[in-house]
Amino acid sequence: MMILVLGGTGKTGRRVADRLTSLGLPVRVGSRSAAPAFDWQDRGTWQAALDGVTAVYLSYYPDLAFPGAHDDIKAFTELAVRSGVRKLVLLSGRGEPEAEASERTVRESGVDWTILRCSWFMQNFTEDFLLGAVLDGVIALPAADVPEPFLDVEDIADVAVAALTEEGHAGRLYELTGPRLLTFADVAEELTEITGRRIAFVRVTAEEYMAAAVRHGVPREAAEGLGHLFTDILDGRNASVTDGVRDALGRPARDFADFARSNVQAWKS
Repeated sequence: MMILVLGGTGKTGRRVADRLTSLGLPVRVGSRSAAPAFDWQDRGTWQAALDGVTAVYLSYYPDLAFPGAHDDIKAFTELAVRSGVRKLVLLSGRGEPEAEASERTVRESGVDWTILRCSWFMQNFTEDFLLGAVLDGVIALPAADVPEPFLDVEDIADVAVAALTEEGHAGRLYELTGPRLLTFADVAEELTEITGRRIAFVRVTAEEYMAAAVRHGVPREAAEGLGHLFTDILDGRNASVTDGVRDALGRPARDFADFARSNVQAWKS
């Protein structure tokens, strides 16, 4: 069984690939820097990445909510099935209507599927666009005062690997969240307590956020997409906790405080 891990150098993908490799399973990393290379923006790279593959961890960059994502997912899924893939595990976004079309495509593919519908990642504060904000001491976002059940990427990777390698996960949609609701202001308070550094949350307009992101080198299209995720998805629709991690793994999801304590050195730079 050859498993293709798309986004294999990203937050979820590299953890999935590492776990599969530690199990002694053949893994192909799908990324622009891999050989063969895989690029969502270049469909000519897809076939070589799929050759000999029987299962795929399907992670889309930058997000299933971005324009054009469903067209790519549909074309890739059809090619994957024609190429002999028998199992698809899709990383999806909780509360993203645009992602539901991609979920339907995977469900209707005719092969075994599992969908991981995830809330916002805790690792956004340590490995992504919010790390710099935490280091600067000000998390400035166009996010309303609504709670989100932040999810540890390590939990996502564990569920993905189980779905790729174990029986009992085919045909399942796991809605994955952390065990506790936190606003971004709550996050700032917890990070302040754990790091010993003053970290504040400041609400800004979507326009102010996007302009600042572009000034810091984020492409305008990506900045606009992030602005959409903050203003539309973080509107309270996801302000609930699920048992998805426990349903998939038989254990509770990791709490944000535990995540923060184990990653405190990331915020001491």
